[in-house]
Amino acid sequence: MIQVIPTEIPGVLIIEPRVFGDARGYFFETWSQRDFEEAVGPVRFVQDNESKSCYGVIRGLHFQKGCHAQSKLVRVTAGRVLDVAVDIRRGSPSFGKHVAVELSAENHRQLFIPRGFAHGFAVLSAEAVFQYKCDNFYAPHSEGAIRWNDPALGIDWRIPEKDVLLSGKDRGHPLLADAPELFDYAETH
Repeated sequence: MIQVIPTEIPGVLIIEPRVFGDARGYFFETWSQRDFEEAVGPVRFVQDNESKSCYGVIRGLHFQKGCHAQSKLVRVTAGRVLDVAVDIRRGSPSFGKHVAVELSAENHRQLFIPRGFAHGFAVLSAEAVFQYKCDNFYAPHSEGAIRWNDPALGIDWRIPEKDVLLSGKDRGHPLLADAPELFDYAETH
């Protein structure tokens, strides 16, 4: 059984599992196709990924384009992150707006990010293990991204800029206004 919490952007959803705890610890279902489809709708996840990162790492803001677009269901199994989804669907009422949610091993929250969004996260704890399900396979030739610190987005990553750790690739992404290939709201809605 899961609880779905809507965010400011329709379609981006916080998922809270029902956690059973006692003196021994806790138990919860991390994934149930049946419960997810009843609460959110039909999504067929085909790939699971995991990354481990240290404090200050920001990964993103990434997406896959065209027929390789992905919905994601993300969670943290160790540590804490600030997870961010940015609406990059041209023509959307929320184009350029974002949702930021803290995910942690303690709160067990998950975030569902539908197709048409750029995604990234910042590690707030000493280390974090981040897991995500994707409904389409990774296709390197379809990668897209926008700059993590685009002033037009106004994202507070909750990390001082001097402490931010980026990959070489994540340093050179375009601003949202300059991104050549995004999504069309009419096609994703």
